[in-house]
Amino acid sequence: MIISPSLLACDFLNIETELNCFKDFKDTWFHLDIMDSHFVPNLTFGHPIVKLISQKTKIPLDAHFMVSNPEFFIDTFKDYNIHNFTFHIESTENALELVKKAKKIYPSVGISLKPKTPLSDITDEILKELDLILIMSVEPGFGGQSFIEDSYERVKYFNKFKSKFPKLMIQVDGGVSNNNAQKLRDSGADNLVAGSYIFKDGPLTYKDKIESLRR
Repeated sequence: MIISPSLLACDFLNIETELNCFKDFKDTWFHLDIMDSHFVPNLTFGHPIVKLISQKTKIPLDAHFMVSNPEFFIDTFKDYNIHNFTFHIESTENALELVKKAKKIYPSVGISLKPKTPLSDITDEILKELDLILIMSVEPGFGGQSFIEDSYERVKYFNKFKSKFPKLMIQVDGGVSNNNAQKLRDSGADNLVAGSYIFKDGPLTYKDKIESLRR
């Protein structure tokens, strides 16, 4: 089980300190929400911040591009030590071609779906090439939203494909906490993104919160 703290929710005035809090954690990725204020109505960190983050941590970076032109970012992020490159199926007319292009550069490539996007948009041909499928359990764009309950069924849908595509990782992002982590794991998720739960909610340490998602 990979736990991916979403840096969108961290303390940006002390981001290096925040990064160092996780330096000895195993099976952890840092989730980077890259938004362009066009594909989604929010603007987050771009190239200069991601470059600095990549220089300050050895934890794998998981870049989630909520942008209208993911093709552009395949080339411009190639020197930032990104482990996983995820783009939205809704943002391109040729997802398969984009996956193949990204796989020439990044160790892992994923596709994300908005909560209302038909699951059938991800064909077997695409799944064969993918390393990761990201199920959005909130509408993309802002942190701190409530979990959408039918996300469990969307996870189960892709879990059925693991026997055919055993390398496929199912990631869930949006409203993830210790209240739904076990049910998400039971449904087939093996990578949980959590922002507000880890960085903002309650008195537990970051390590305790991460372990609570695994338990």
